[in-house]
Amino acid sequence: MNIIPQEVTAIAEKLTQGNYSSYLVGGSVRDLILKRKPNDWDIATSAKPKEIQDIFPDSIYENNFGTVIVKTQSSDPTLKTIEITTLRKEGKYSDQRHPDQIEFTDDIEEDLKRRDFTIDAMAINLGEQSSKDNWSSNIIDPFKGGEDLKKKIIRTVNNPDQRFQEDALRLIKAIRLSCQLDFQIEPTTFKSIQQNAPSLKRIASERIRDEFIKIIMTSRAAKGVLLLEQSHLLHQFIPELEKGIGVTQNKHHIYPVWEHLWRALDYAAKKDYSLEVRLASLFHDIGKPYTKQGEGVNSTFYNHEAKGANLTKKILIRLHFPSRIVNKVEKLVRYHGFVYDLDVTTDAAIRRLIRKVGLHNIKELAQVREADRIGSGCPKAVPFRLRHFLYRVEKIGQQLKGEEPSVKTLTINGNDIIKILKIAPGPRVGTLLNILLEDILDNPKNNNKTYLKKRIVQLNKLSETQLKKKEKQAQEKYNNILQEVDKHLKQKYYVS
Repeated sequence: MNIIPQEVTAIAEKLTQGNYSSYLVGGSVRDLILKRKPNDWDIATSAKPKEIQDIFPDSIYENNFGTVIVKTQSSDPTLKTIEITTLRKEGKYSDQRHPDQIEFTDDIEEDLKRRDFTIDAMAINLGEQSSKDNWSSNIIDPFKGGEDLKKKIIRTVNNPDQRFQEDALRLIKAIRLSCQLDFQIEPTTFKSIQQNAPSLKRIASERIRDEFIKIIMTSRAAKGVLLLEQSHLLHQFIPELEKGIGVTQNKHHIYPVWEHLWRALDYAAKKDYSLEVRLASLFHDIGKPYTKQGEGVNSTFYNHEAKGANLTKKILIRLHFPSRIVNKVEKLVRYHGFVYDLDVTTDAAIRRLIRKVGLHNIKELAQVREADRIGSGCPKAVPFRLRHFLYRVEKIGQQLKGEEPSVKTLTINGNDIIKILKIAPGPRVGTLLNILLEDILDNPKNNNKTYLKKRIVQLNKLSETQLKKKEKQAQEKYNNILQEVDKHLKQKYYVS
């Protein structure tokens, strides 16, 4: 059974010494019961904000809702700061975000009554001696949150309409908790979410974005977007995705656009891919309903990638995603349909794609292609063709980054040789460079101007025949090294 951290109990002890009550509240109680590591720790107390600050001088109070942030010396990021909030009752929420007025109280049950879901409306009395090691005997649970935890149910405290009208962000939070915990939303609560869905538009885009990210980053992200659509919440902040519902595709896909998109997201989430890959997987074909021509197996979606990229950028900007994420996801959507043919695609074509997408994004572009394939009903995510593409990308990438050995990696060039030896440009310069390359292949430390200048002078004393012989030996070694590098790359991508 999880133990309440020393940082929390130490704060509770100081509050008790001041004759104030203290309770662990919120998600941390729920997580302790579920034997999960809490992401944050919240304490409720009978002490007023000024009294809390007197006890904890190194604290911050910058709100009107009785919450004081206390700093600790913990190395655990989840315990560096702990929120202590005065027990309170709340008035109406006119803005569907904050209460119009609050009233401090000494009654923990009054405080729990104002909370959103039963599984987050439990408390542990930290003032009891047994709270540290045997806290389960000190749980206060007036709304049967413990039973809902056992039943794996998300249910509001008392009237769901009232709870959602107090703070409309709770609508999407219910979906997020359902995904994170793999719980079902209780039918009356879910019906209330559907009825109150339009209220989400009153919530700041940043707050919606943060909840949406948490949903997308769970392993059950596909379940999340399905619940968002079924609850009518998706329509409030990404209505563009709903355009794909019922839109059939051609012979290359067995699912309609909407199902294809959530299935692609499901693959990306289960593979634990990055946020950007998950978003791109969800949005990659969002442009298809806007570009569809014809019906049946031969219908077309010309330029859906460009349309989808533009829509994706618009959506992410609307939700105030950071520009680095907007730009990356937009590129992944725009180029997800890249064409690769082993016998036709040239190195120049791959270099052009690398310039457009960025070498550092190519791996994630391939991951979006995997999600696209699985979402299309293909049995294999990474076929030989995709592996061969990645093999060639890495090989060309090494050249572009200067990792593949060549005369360009030498610290001196042909002009340097001409100046050092005071000779005219000609084949001898190239021969010398090829021989110098062998020197640094044997010992990379030799790739410095001091050594290479001395070596040039030595080599220049050799006859043309001797130089040609050395050059041939150098080129054979160079080719052997390239073949060995290529062999390892092919083995890496299983294309040998």
